[in-house]
Amino acid sequence: MVRIRLARVGRKNDPSFRIVVQDGRTDPFGRHIEIVGTLSPRHKKQTLKTERITYWLGQGAQPTASVNNLLINAGVIKGRKINVYHPKRTAVEAAAKPAAPAAEPVKAEAPAQEAKS
Repeated sequence: MVRIRLARVGRKNDPSFRIVVQDGRTDPFGRHIEIVGTLSPRHKKQTLKTERITYWLGQGAQPTASVNNLLINAGVIKGRKINVYHPKRTAVEAAAKPAAPAAEPVKAEAPAQEAKS
């Protein structure tokens, strides 16, 4: 599956990202098919090649959650944002929610044994 994802570039403590199209099974730092944009969160700059992004989306490429939210903010696509941050549940929250009852195994009936006389 082809993915549209962020690939980090830039030096230490100064992140910047490329928005790349690549095979979903490859390493994000590996080979990519095409660079379709850049993102610099520190300087709050982003560039997007909207024509190429819509082309790849039309070909079946799936954006990651972060890229999906960027494309919605830029107006390239419409839809709902995806929650990227998933905080861990605390022990108090886990104890407050009742656990779902486990399904009980079905007991197989033993065959009737013949009585010996």
